Amino acid sequence: MRLENKVVIVTASTRGIGWEVVQACAREGAIVYMAVRDQQRGGEQAQILTSKGMWVKSVYMDAKREETLSAMAELVATEEGRIDVLVNNFGVSDPARDRDLEHTPFEDFMGIVRRNLASVYLTSQAVIGPMRAAGGGSIVNISSVGGRYPDLLRVGYGVSKAAVNFLTKDIAVQCARSRIRCNAILPGMTDTEAVRSNLTQEYSRLFLRHTPLGRMGTPQEIAAAVVYLASDESAYTTGQLLEVGGGFGLPNPSYGDLAAQLDGT
Repeated sequence: MRLENKVVIVTASTRGIGWEVVQACAREGAIVYMAVRDQQRGGEQAQILTSKGMWVKSVYMDAKREETLSAMAELVATEEGRIDVLVNNFGVSDPARDRDLEHTPFEDFMGIVRRNLASVYLTSQAVIGPMRAAGGGSIVNISSVGGRYPDLLRVGYGVSKAAVNFLTKDIAVQCARSRIRCNAILPGMTDTEAVRSNLTQEYSRLFLRHTPLGRMGTPQEIAAAVVYLASDESAYTTGQLLEVGGGFGLPNPSYGDLAAQLDGT
């Protein structure tokens, strides 16, 4: 029970990585709040875990309505008297409109950047007080390897995740004296419904060709990293960007072609 009795908030948590994080934290004894827009679905999923002896509840948050980001945290702090862990899992991507610099309207670019940054900035800002009062806490931001490596498309997404990476370090430095840690997890290509529905098989094949471990990650593997950073096991770890991406970005650019020749594929 590495998170026993810790109050944990997980944003955007009814599916994919967020849902796996909720389950992983609840299994470790945490009191978990699912911060979600769809309250009916969130409530139903929370009830499933509650019926198994876990403590899970849903709370309303809509990233399009920025006032709900801080209101959500304030409600949890009022109900529980403390907040120990915040997992900022929300993130938006729009491959159809978020293209390169030349073909992405500024309004679309800024829309993605604002939503991805606001969902981290405002929620983190709102939990500082309750965490400080509780003697400290841990903020875990779900970023992306896309925030480290430039691409031909998704300029807004890449810039927003790069900003989240830097904001993670800023929070870590500025909140350390309050014993609040902040780290980010940077998933590579992960086997979620969103990835399967938005990326073609050809793109996935080319991406994984340059991933040394040669496969997609699983949401459970991302959740395992979250539990570590949320727990006291990582009490001396802050300001770190942990890539959970199968080694993507490590080899030289010719890695995929050379590996294919060596494997005869």
